[in-house]
Amino acid sequence: MARGSKKSYTSKQKRQARHIEASEKKSGKSAKRAASIAYATVNKRDGGGKKSGSGRKRATKSRK
Repeated sequence: MARGSKKSYTSKQKRQARHIEASEKKSGKSAKRAASIAYATVNKRDGGGKKSGSGRKRATKSRK
């Protein structure tokens, strides 16, 4: 897969990135910078592209 490809993201992650990107554009960022911020934010929240099934990294604190 090419570097920068968004193929490995789920539809939910892509949707979140679109909303973040629109918000960044509205605040005056360029389209390229807004997209960069959007996917960086999605990566930070979810730990990257598609993840599913047992053992998925939890975004919040671990269970005790």
